[in-house]
Amino acid sequence: MKKILALLIFGFFNLSLSSQETASGYVFEDSNQNGRKDRREKAIAEVAVTNGRNVVLTDREGKYNLPVGKNNIISIIKPAGYKLIKNENNLPQFFYNHKPQGSPDLKFTGVEPTGELPKQVNFALIPSQENEEFTSLIFGDPQPYTPQQVDYFADGIVAEVEGVENVSFGLSLGDLVGDDLDLFNPYIKAVKNIGIPWYNLLGNHDLNFDVESDTISDETFEAHFGPANYAFNYGKVHFLVLDDVLYPDPRDGKGYWGGCREDQLEFIENDLKHVPKDHLIVIAMHIPLSEPDGRDTFRDQDRERLFQLLKKYPNTLSLSAHTHIQRQDFFGKEEGWQQDKPHHHYNVGTTSGDWYSGKLDENNIPISTMRDGTPKGYAFITFQGNKYSIDYKVAGKPAAYQMEIFAPKVVAQGRGTSAGIYVNFFMGTQGDEVLYRIDDEPWKEMQYLEEYDPSYVEMVYEWDLTEELMAGRRSSNPIKSEHLWRGNIPTKLKTGEHTIEIKATDMFGQVHTAKSNYRLAEPIE
Repeated sequence: MKKILALLIFGFFNLSLSSQETASGYVFEDSNQNGRKDRREKAIAEVAVTNGRNVVLTDREGKYNLPVGKNNIISIIKPAGYKLIKNENNLPQFFYNHKPQGSPDLKFTGVEPTGELPKQVNFALIPSQENEEFTSLIFGDPQPYTPQQVDYFADGIVAEVEGVENVSFGLSLGDLVGDDLDLFNPYIKAVKNIGIPWYNLLGNHDLNFDVESDTISDETFEAHFGPANYAFNYGKVHFLVLDDVLYPDPRDGKGYWGGCREDQLEFIENDLKHVPKDHLIVIAMHIPLSEPDGRDTFRDQDRERLFQLLKKYPNTLSLSAHTHIQRQDFFGKEEGWQQDKPHHHYNVGTTSGDWYSGKLDENNIPISTMRDGTPKGYAFITFQGNKYSIDYKVAGKPAAYQMEIFAPKVVAQGRGTSAGIYVNFFMGTQGDEVLYRIDDEPWKEMQYLEEYDPSYVEMVYEWDLTEELMAGRRSSNPIKSEHLWRGNIPTKLKTGEHTIEIKATDMFGQVHTAKSNYRLAEPIE
């Protein structure tokens, strides 16, 4: 009986296109910004509109026609040179939920019945001067499990960027909340205060778990944010936002798996047909295309299909979160990438850090450093035409804080030591140049290694060595960092304080510096 019911639900929400209605409407310049198409408002031609699978362009009169079923979302793909109307929570309004009977009865409320398809589903655009140089703000995994953690997010992250200037829009890379979808509204209210248009994508902790089909696992997400798969343009950049969480896992019906359904891949293919080949394609997802421990977390054929669809686009970037670490991946031909220039995948450090763990700071917010030693934070991506550069901002620290130095406080003068100087360069990756010098001696290269960050190890084991309980929650056990460097400690210098200087150059040519010190003392026999 359970299987029969699941099939009925699946069939109800996945009627074939041949039996569906046709949605029609206009894309227009909303000169009075009231969200309605008034008689004298100008239509806009050649704007892409989608039902989540098909993508069509408006004709010279600004009109489109699209097939829709009983569980479709019609959305506009914002062209460059226009902006979208925002609602009171700064969420862009680019979609129409078409669910005549509403979402199925689930633990968390989905979309209320929308009734019959309107005669016209129109989309408003506002002309806007967009520069080809612009900046976006990226959040990984806010993921509050409780109202208190929403406050941690609001006070420790949002408050720091509230009223941010010269940033065109923001994007959260999934796990907006931690399983309790009733926290969507508190999350929305918190992010609203940043004051810029904010896009969201779905993560594995944003799902309706009481479903048996992936196609209806995002019903509550859709009720709050609209489609889980959509696109928009800004300058010479095309953004593709994807739900890459397959739930239930198609292998065994338990848990989830990274990947895309066929209708999603068809949407990507149809969408890219209308994107110039010289534009930068940015794909935002939650689960990374690969993971550091070699686990089978993303379906191979979906990654291969995605790479196939991108093979004619020389400028690409993909973004993810999910892992609660930070790393840079580069996919070459050995990994299935079909171009000579490797594809850059940036797994962004999270705003929740290590799930709101660690000691409390001066504002009673968990410091929440991640397991690879990356402090919690967020990223600014600056685009110049079809090029980009990334800056990671550690929450609560100056923008110049881009690395953590670990070195012994005191070392015996004249004696060799196996201790070392370690640098965790948060945005670094193997092949970056990281140099160090002691006092004013010549610069030397540091050795790249994949190892536990001793700064983080020290932080974690403080919890195990203390004889009195500390406020907060013990941090997770360390994992090997992929942005760690080591240098030897010179001991054949005079006794006293010595300055350690670090100079690191990231993949974008940006140079970052930091200082620390250690002391040489007379050996004790």
